[in-house]
Amino acid sequence: MFLSLLALVTARAQEAAKPRPSPMAVTTVKYKDAYIKITYSQPLKRGREIFGSLVPYGQVWRLGANEATEITTTKNISLNGFLLKAGTYSMFAIPQKDKWTIIINSELGLWGAYNYNYRLDVLRFDIPVQTTTDAVYEPFTLQFDQRNDVADLLILWDRIKLSIPVKFIN
Repeated sequence: MFLSLLALVTARAQEAAKPRPSPMAVTTVKYKDAYIKITYSQPLKRGREIFGSLVPYGQVWRLGANEATEITTTKNISLNGFLLKAGTYSMFAIPQKDKWTIIINSELGLWGAYNYNYRLDVLRFDIPVQTTTDAVYEPFTLQFDQRNDVADLLILWDRIKLSIPVKFIN
């Protein structure tokens, strides 16, 4: 009996892990000896209505899928004009039709936004929503558009685009 159970457990351990429907993604930007890394999960549109439906307006969202998005910066940076000290933080958003509230929070290791605690917010600011007419972004995407010591953190999904100014501080 024991050997049968051991064989079953071993066989299950040998099975390949199934890929996640929303795979993990990483985006980075570097300037001199400083860098920023954002780790997030990348859901796909898959023909669904995204904002106001799958991602409700007015509610805290994990800014991706699966675990809460995390941002790491090795040096102090300016994020939309606000100082963000070097470290690792969770990122959330509260989407609205015309603007999003971006939230940087000190708690790590969260699954989604289910246990989000606003008392641990480090930064909160609003960013206007831009609607794209020439492109539909199938995967949820975070990417940097860099110009020396400044960059824009772009949030792209469906027909929306948001741009958060980032500046490396020497």
